[in-house]
Amino acid sequence: MSGTSNAQKRLAIARRAAQDLPEGAYVNLGIGLPTLVADHRPQDREIIFHSENGLLGMGPAPSPEALDPELINAGKAPVTLLPGAAIFHHNDAFMMMRGGHLDYALLGAYQVAANGDLANWITDSDARAPAVGGAMDLAVGARKVWALMEHATRDGQPRILERCTYPLTAAGVVSRIYTDLAVIDVQDGLHVRELSEGVSFDHLQSLTGALLRRV
Repeated sequence: MSGTSNAQKRLAIARRAAQDLPEGAYVNLGIGLPTLVADHRPQDREIIFHSENGLLGMGPAPSPEALDPELINAGKAPVTLLPGAAIFHHNDAFMMMRGGHLDYALLGAYQVAANGDLANWITDSDARAPAVGGAMDLAVGARKVWALMEHATRDGQPRILERCTYPLTAAGVVSRIYTDLAVIDVQDGLHVRELSEGVSFDHLQSLTGALLRRV
């Protein structure tokens, strides 16, 4: 994706992850990049999107004329609701998360380790405030956790590592990683499920801080 803007990369990641969500899945969309997945839900499937501030049944982002400033997700971004949606107290939303009622949690990440460790709440940058939110509850409460992120930092450093260098959100929870360069399964190591168009395996490996395996 050389020459592609960050916004285009994020949209491509969200679009690709949306294609793998199965019919009838209950899915939490984490703050940031994962919220874009709601805009790309396959039209032939019913997928129920959850937000930890108390929403179930979110639709795509609203058009400017349909925006309701009081209808927002956990990241304070405006959303729409699909027919049959529900609004409830955030305590109930967390009970759903902690009780194992969510099939998937799609979370942004700063780093993911080869064993599935997730680091997504704090970095070593003074410019970025730590923000746990519901990430720890989601990471251990959802049946499957997918990480959505750009493959490398802006200065080309790997985000996928043998071991995370940032404080962990949860250990060994990520089962799949979606980046602008590849889709990678995490199961006894890192298995490259799919390469983005124009990306070679060798190039992908050069931007990854852990050993990759071909599927």
